[in-house]
Amino acid sequence: MTATPAAPLRQIMAALDRCGIPYAVGGSVASSYHGSPRATNDVDLLAEILPAQAQRFAQELGPDFYADPDMIRDALFNTRSFNVIHLKTTYKFDFFPVSGDPFARQQLARRVAVHSDLLGEPLDFPIASAEDIILAKLAWFKKGGCVSARQWNDVLGVVRIQGDRLDRAYLGEWAARLGVLELLDDALRQGSSPLSGGPRRPETP
Repeated sequence: MTATPAAPLRQIMAALDRCGIPYAVGGSVASSYHGSPRATNDVDLLAEILPAQAQRFAQELGPDFYADPDMIRDALFNTRSFNVIHLKTTYKFDFFPVSGDPFARQQLARRVAVHSDLLGEPLDFPIASAEDIILAKLAWFKKGGCVSARQWNDVLGVVRIQGDRLDRAYLGEWAARLGVLELLDDALRQGSSPLSGGPRRPETP
């Protein structure tokens, strides 16, 4: 049987729950659930984890994972992402700390519980909302120089599938705060068009 990220993610969620750490799955898993599915070997998680919790979290993960508590603690002190790796499958799980980021806190507050076999087997897990994954991906798209066709297409996929179910007022408010309002307007227009274009700027060779 082919290994999937579902089983190690289940272990990670159990460890987070035992530590009392709120979390949500984001990234391409969330955009695939809300929009157009695509394969990925990494799973992104937004987590409200504190430096003081690093040691226990690493211990709760146990021997199935590479999780360096000192590295985790250092990343959290410096408000940086960190990752843990499931040793048997080499699946990587990237953690993005909430810290004092208002948008990250908003994503966590608006997470939705889903049941899906998107990760290879049926699993219950919390994910970022459709609106928040659009905003997060647009922010990453802008941060990367507006050249990633993958990020842009992830956004368009969510816009196309969710359509009128999207909260446009919420999207507009946070897009303005995140500095991606023009990108959002382009995405909403292209995602609603049967012949959508590519990213605002061409993909570099």
